[in-house]
Amino acid sequence: MIKAVQAIVGLGLLCLGATQAVVAATDISKLPRVKQTLVAPPNVPAHEQTSKGPKVVEITMETQEKLIEVAPGAKVWALTFNGSVPGPLIVVHEGDYVELTLKNPKSSTLAHNVDFHAATGALGGAGLTLVQPGEEVVLRWKAIKAGVFVYHCAPGGTMIPFHVISGMSGALMVLPKDGLKDNKGKPYKYDRAYYIGEQDFYLPKDDKGNFKTYGSPAEGMADMLEVAKGLIPTHVVFNGAVGALTGDNALKAKVGEKVLFIHSQANRPSYPHLIGGHGDLYWVGGSFGDAPLTNQETWFVPAGAAVAAAYEFHQPGLHVYLSHNLIEAVLLGAAAHMTVDGAWNDDIMTQLKKPASFDAKAGMDH
Repeated sequence: MIKAVQAIVGLGLLCLGATQAVVAATDISKLPRVKQTLVAPPNVPAHEQTSKGPKVVEITMETQEKLIEVAPGAKVWALTFNGSVPGPLIVVHEGDYVELTLKNPKSSTLAHNVDFHAATGALGGAGLTLVQPGEEVVLRWKAIKAGVFVYHCAPGGTMIPFHVISGMSGALMVLPKDGLKDNKGKPYKYDRAYYIGEQDFYLPKDDKGNFKTYGSPAEGMADMLEVAKGLIPTHVVFNGAVGALTGDNALKAKVGEKVLFIHSQANRPSYPHLIGGHGDLYWVGGSFGDAPLTNQETWFVPAGAAVAAAYEFHQPGLHVYLSHNLIEAVLLGAAAHMTVDGAWNDDIMTQLKKPASFDAKAGMDH
């Protein structure tokens, strides 16, 4: 039934595209082609920060439906791109062509597609990428806006929120041709970049208060959507699970390094904050075409958007990167850790007198 409904929805999307006048595409046969190897977040694919000219960036993504553990005793059928929540970050430059091969394996139970917020036309590509299990599609589009953007699955109707709250989103960064600029228009280069995808989950419970587990994504869809209608998530997490970016998986940096954070939320607003640090530069709404704000204590991610912020680390030790909706950070899971190596600078901060009960580790419970 679900496949049949999605087939009808997909036909409607394709018909919508077919009714438009078609303008011949630019001849790009002489442009260089590069294959970008996508990696699981928080890592980002290898890339240059400036461009020598337009190119065709070939990427391949596979839709995967997999049962994951969000927290102890809480599992969900995640709908994913390449098996991760969020899907991988894609990096191109302004003027590049993105050539996507989207594969939906035979083992899938649902149809999937991609709506690129960075793209122009055909519902962000959603109208031209709907693939049933066992199919694949190739879409090419030109990156004409510089910034960071969300992409997500959008098969139509109630399937749109269901796929998004099941984890099926990611981000795409379109760097300016000549690289990033600071607030004064000077070139800005980062030493590291991390992609943090924030995800809200709505897991149903049984009459005993235990989280339910289902045999397939469709089996739990009605219950999940019923919970979601209350707009109160059971979990708000970074990169798929509570604690996914803590402990051994903490983000890493060194004193003196400039780190670019890409943060996305496909469904709800968020308020990232770096405890013990700042947003030296914050590109509002993810737009690289506008001058960034400076020295932000907390920055804003609108629902259905991605933004970028950069910080040069000045002190070593544990830094906590979290949503400064502290209920979501501490009680629901929206927090990550950063381990920074280097020498401590007493001129910036020093403890002049310890209280009798001082325990340095007590303040690290975030």
